[in-house]
Amino acid sequence: MDIFSLLLIKPLANGLVFFYKVLWGNMGLAIIAFSLFLRLILSPLTKPYLESMKKLKEVAPQLEKLKKKYKDDKVKLAQAQADFYKEKGVNPGAGCLPYILQIIVLIAFFNVFMKVLSPNGDAILQFNQLLYEPLKFSTDSVLNTKFLYLDVTKPDVFNFPFIPFSIPGPVLIFTALVQFLSAKISSPYTKLEEKIANKTLEKTDDFQIAMQKSMIYTFPLFTLLIGMKFASGLAIYWLVFSLTQVYQQVKNQGWGELTPYLEKINFHSKKL
Repeated sequence: MDIFSLLLIKPLANGLVFFYKVLWGNMGLAIIAFSLFLRLILSPLTKPYLESMKKLKEVAPQLEKLKKKYKDDKVKLAQAQADFYKEKGVNPGAGCLPYILQIIVLIAFFNVFMKVLSPNGDAILQFNQLLYEPLKFSTDSVLNTKFLYLDVTKPDVFNFPFIPFSIPGPVLIFTALVQFLSAKISSPYTKLEEKIANKTLEKTDDFQIAMQKSMIYTFPLFTLLIGMKFASGLAIYWLVFSLTQVYQQVKNQGWGELTPYLEKINFHSKKL
């Protein structure tokens, strides 16, 4: 067994089965509970990112002044920004590790589903190859993969005889929507950056803004399209993870780019 399987896939499989057995043999509930458990474990790692984003928001007006001052000298601007970040104790890259780790966990969880929850495989046999002795299933066990309208081993899609392609189901659509909201919440500076870009006429600024805006739409779309190919259990996991991420973002940073829309409906609360 390779190191990736030993350190990630095997523990994740055992954790999932533990919750499955505790929660009355319901795989959907097990995925939800285990997702929340993983989020709780990884939560301390996201703290540096949230603190960094909060500090960046606070120093944004000063950064704007630096961009104006060094608008004609990129080298001096980069050095001035580096010195400014160091002086204020801000690390813009502080959030990289937690999100890389989340992606690694997602990939490992995907591997668990591919190995043991494939619709064409023997789930009990595949699970037992990864489980520690106390958690192993008996050979006559039947795995319950039904949850609401879903079979967690199959994609969350609908197929109709009069439509030549699959239609994403509610879980996938809601997951993509949550991803969109998360991206909007985590982008509180786009409007300010656009003003700076228009004043400085820096092509690099324009490119960064365009990339930031495109990610708001492309990542949810990517989630939707990719999710149509994989087990719905993975979509449930990603939905729970994304919902808790949005909660944490709003609690620590406010509503970001959604603030003007919420103000229009007199929703003034900036934190949960």
